[in-house]
Amino acid sequence: MIKHCLSLFFTLAAALGAHAQNDPLKHKNDTIKQLEPVIVRGYLSDQPLLSVPASVSTISKAQLSVQPDNSFVSALNSVPGVRAEERSPGSYRLSIRGSLLRSPFGIRDVKVYYDEIPLTDAGGNTYLNAIDINAINHIEILKGPDGSLFGANSGGVVLLSPVNRRSDSNFVSLGLNGGSYGLVHENAALQNQSGNYRLNLNQGYESYGGYRQHSYMQRHFIQAVNRWTYAGKDELRALAFYSDLNYQTPGGLTLAQYQTNPQSARLPTKFTPGAIDQKIGIGTKTLLGGVVNELHLSNRLRNVLSVFGTYVDFSNPFITNYEQRYEGTYGLRTYFEFSSEKHINYGWKLNLGVEWQQTNADINNYGNRKGIRDTAQTLDKINTNQHFFFTRYAFDFYKRWHAEAALSLNFYDYNFRNVYPYVEGGFTNRHFTPQLMPRIAISYDVTDNFIWRASVSRGYSTPTTAEIRPTNNIINTNLQAQSGWNYETGFRLRNADQSMFLDASVFYYILQNAIVRRLTAGETEYYINAGGTHQPGIELYFSDWIIRQDGSGFIRGLQFNESLTLNKFTFSGNYHDATANYSGNKLTGVPGQVIVSSLQIKFPQRLYLFAEHNYTGRIPLTDANTVFASHYNLLQARAGWQFIVNTKTKFDLYAGAGNLLNEKYSLGNDLNAVGNRYYNPAPLRNYFIGFNAGF
Repeated sequence: MIKHCLSLFFTLAAALGAHAQNDPLKHKNDTIKQLEPVIVRGYLSDQPLLSVPASVSTISKAQLSVQPDNSFVSALNSVPGVRAEERSPGSYRLSIRGSLLRSPFGIRDVKVYYDEIPLTDAGGNTYLNAIDINAINHIEILKGPDGSLFGANSGGVVLLSPVNRRSDSNFVSLGLNGGSYGLVHENAALQNQSGNYRLNLNQGYESYGGYRQHSYMQRHFIQAVNRWTYAGKDELRALAFYSDLNYQTPGGLTLAQYQTNPQSARLPTKFTPGAIDQKIGIGTKTLLGGVVNELHLSNRLRNVLSVFGTYVDFSNPFITNYEQRYEGTYGLRTYFEFSSEKHINYGWKLNLGVEWQQTNADINNYGNRKGIRDTAQTLDKINTNQHFFFTRYAFDFYKRWHAEAALSLNFYDYNFRNVYPYVEGGFTNRHFTPQLMPRIAISYDVTDNFIWRASVSRGYSTPTTAEIRPTNNIINTNLQAQSGWNYETGFRLRNADQSMFLDASVFYYILQNAIVRRLTAGETEYYINAGGTHQPGIELYFSDWIIRQDGSGFIRGLQFNESLTLNKFTFSGNYHDATANYSGNKLTGVPGQVIVSSLQIKFPQRLYLFAEHNYTGRIPLTDANTVFASHYNLLQARAGWQFIVNTKTKFDLYAGAGNLLNEKYSLGNDLNAVGNRYYNPAPLRNYFIGFNAGF
């Protein structure tokens, strides 16, 4: 009954929002200034989101501030087409438009940038879980195969902005919150502006006991960004962060175990020990640093240059072995932007650039003796090189038509050398055929507030290091890149004062040579090119200040948000493994429907309430579609009080709860799991309380 009431409530709220937009008496004294337009930087320069001819979503600092701040999951899942999972505290998975199939854990087939620096290494691995969410100012997400400017990927691109580039104030901020299952999360930040220099420091600490046995996590994080504006708009930014993350992994459960005791860690069997016996978990020490220089050579010519490096110390005691990796990455990214003279009827921009990365990894496997590294099994070295050249031409005509053509030429190769046990000829040097990734897009301003768009783009994704050299410790020289074409159209709509915004898109993505994970009976993994997929989908995002923010009345602001994802992703006619053909089956790990609805209400005395409901449909857990995870409804809420002493001194006291409906669900299922251990149960109803203070 509660679920039906919630659905009715949010439907009525949406109807009320539509009515309010047409109500001339919505605010008889509505003299509030027009809201600022949303600006995106994902296409190399600032552009209004409304007219960008691509599927781009943003998560602002204000949106992040009302979401739980111990994880990226809830905030990312508020974006249509994006699915973030946390199999246990600290163990992220992230997919965009169904790119999860090849990711047992971590992030693959999605490229992530930290400012202008790739967080994704040349081998395709991304350690998003190294970052404290409080260190991020806002997020941009480019959905689908849009890699022309960002190299090989077929899922999408995520751009993380570590600081507010437009803020020049000095401040100190402190935050602390705690909650159920031993959650403690502390963060502190400092910004100092002195002349043309600005220093921003951010520190975070989080520990969490976890809902299940053997799921404790702890992260220490520190970040620094130093900006020097040395001439006009010219600036040099130095960026760095260090993260020390450790988390236990409880492992998957069978359906019977999940129903009997969902808090249990993976149990031992006659043939294998359990998660607690083997002390399985992951430790990651990550150091990233780089400099970004933005130079305006003239009022029409600009250059951005990034030089960066990353070092990762990764350890993973698992049921069957103990993996240790040492990964070093270095590279550069640079592009020029040449703009036309200002003209009343047209304008254009041309970009030319290159990005190059080299990742050198020592990947070593040992026996696991109850969490202690034992004798060596295999010791290998793999060096991965990825670089690409890219160009983009954007043209505006009569302030109505916006057209873009982009193209990248992508190169990928790796060198593999077996160290122990030495095998004659244990050296592999493989070069992939260079690939072109084109993108053509157009948009038309039907009115000043209604923009139609369409695009065609090619996706291309090379095998990651973890797929070339999986846990079966056999180098896979036959694994090919996956690629496909995406066809898309959509529109954006806003009202005159920009308090209402609607973004809708329809797409059809055809993927070939899909890279898919397989498991042996001994639970070691390997990867194959299983065939293709057909991925049609609909995405919609709607936001409306039903009651505009003002200084009178009992309700001083009411915002409604709706995120809708509908898809019918299936395997194509040639999708198979060694035993069966799965053509026509639903794509494993992808729910067919996700609906996320939220309300934010502002009251007198700066009291506020935020509530969000997430409906996620059934999820196929096997390629054969013989097992499905049930649909679930999640309801979370947060209430707080903001106390402002002056323009710089502010306090925010808040409390909230997650999973208020006490749903029993699995967030981060193990797909095609050996022994039918599919389920990683998520916490039941839980609570938190905390404060933020700024000076």
